[in-house]
Amino acid sequence: MSTSTPNAISTPSTSPTITTDALIIGFGKGGKTLAAKLSAAGRKVVIAEASANMYGGTCINIGCLPSKSLILSAEQARRDGANSTPETREAAFEAAIKEKRRVASMLRDKNYHKLADQDNITVITGRAHFTGPHSVEIATAEGPVAVTASKIFINTGATPRIPDIPGIHTTPGVYTSTGLMDLDDMPQRLVIIGSGFIGLEFASMFADFGTAVTVLQHNAEFLPREDADVAAAIRAQLEAQGVKFLFNADTKAIAPAADGGVRLSVAVKGMTRGASQACDSTPAGTGNAHTDITGATDTTTTTSPTSNPTDHATMSHVQTKPSDDGEPRFAEPAEARFCLTTDAVLVATGRTPNVEGLHLEAAGVELTERGAVKVDDLLRTTAADIWALGDVNGGPQHTYISLDDYRVVWSQLNGSDRPYTVKDRKHVPSSTFLATPYSRVGLNEREAKAAGLDYVVKRLPVAAVPKAQVMRRPDGLMKAIVERNTGRILGAMLLSVESHEVINIVKLAMDLDAPASTLRDMVFTHPTIAEALNDLFA
Repeated sequence: MSTSTPNAISTPSTSPTITTDALIIGFGKGGKTLAAKLSAAGRKVVIAEASANMYGGTCINIGCLPSKSLILSAEQARRDGANSTPETREAAFEAAIKEKRRVASMLRDKNYHKLADQDNITVITGRAHFTGPHSVEIATAEGPVAVTASKIFINTGATPRIPDIPGIHTTPGVYTSTGLMDLDDMPQRLVIIGSGFIGLEFASMFADFGTAVTVLQHNAEFLPREDADVAAAIRAQLEAQGVKFLFNADTKAIAPAADGGVRLSVAVKGMTRGASQACDSTPAGTGNAHTDITGATDTTTTTSPTSNPTDHATMSHVQTKPSDDGEPRFAEPAEARFCLTTDAVLVATGRTPNVEGLHLEAAGVELTERGAVKVDDLLRTTAADIWALGDVNGGPQHTYISLDDYRVVWSQLNGSDRPYTVKDRKHVPSSTFLATPYSRVGLNEREAKAAGLDYVVKRLPVAAVPKAQVMRRPDGLMKAIVERNTGRILGAMLLSVESHEVINIVKLAMDLDAPASTLRDMVFTHPTIAEALNDLFA
């Protein structure tokens, strides 16, 4: 990748101190869009990016675009039958990784030059930290560069949240989403800690490649924020792909396994004992009686069948508690302990705002209780002339929200009589790219009921949509919530092929306050998935 431009600082000796109109810390979506706009308005801009591998931000380098490239490659492997043998699986995975790297490299280079080649923009590669309200020091490979700016914009994004589990930082084979998307060799077995939508996307993708996937969920409910019927349909789809789930599961420790893989010590609440089998590497203190997880029974826990090679698991049932006379006695445990052996572990337990090392206190920038940069509805921080855009400010963690944050900030800088605010943002949609994509906007039935609204539920099986049949993708369901007396669309949940496109039509109707009858009566082209909205809202 070429990054040699007249406006890229390579050594502090060329300009050890810079005074500029605007400093943007982080090369993400909101920041890079704002930089281009400020430059076009004739203002001098400095962008500080910690890594040359992150020009353009999370989305194009380690987030949505590379993951979607891999998801599409995995779907192709499944359709072509390339996931059926070890040899074809490895070849398909190797080709997918190569293509992902090509796409990310190309986009990174284009994003860099789109800004760095402009006369008014200087890109500095290095970690920035505040030294005062309007001053920042950037630690480059060649030494520090001091920058003083009239206005500063924090756009540092978020980083994976790593739970406090012994061995999680030191055991080879434990990855965040970033590392798992850049493996040279495909894991034959994968354990995912966390069943949020990021974890589920990876579960679906690796299952399509042919990996045996087991997902560990810390509580008993799958996708607790979604409606029960929608969650059940998503779970059924993933299980049809071969993904296995273990609920009420807490990972207590992680360590290298004897076979070179990863061993997890897992506690499962409410599991009863099954057939006896020894654990190859039982952690100290778990006892001597072991039960194979495949023989366990529990009404709230799904366990993996013996055909899944991830199921190298045993659990200890020895537990004592005092009797009436003070002597210890054996009792049925509140939880079962067992070992789970795998080739790789994905930690998918959420993301946290990336503020480490910024020294925000030097500028008077405060954080929220959840560790995000504290902002108001105009995205202003607690320090004058400092804003925060994107994931770092604690808002919804989507690239398109970072872009909308740019609009909030720019509306204050361009002289608008009435700036656009976060409160003006309407009906944020989301999509999860599973084998059958899941998209939603607005309220679901659970939320509408909790709000005390009078509503009707609209349902349509995707199998009833002609285009879905033509595409041989009839799985899923469509669901909408409509206010009874007004016909106002309260929300929609689409588990359907091309749902990520169709959901934007529903959002537009909601933004325009169009009643459900508008979509019911709209003339759509045929055959399309979008025309299913005619029937859904009938």
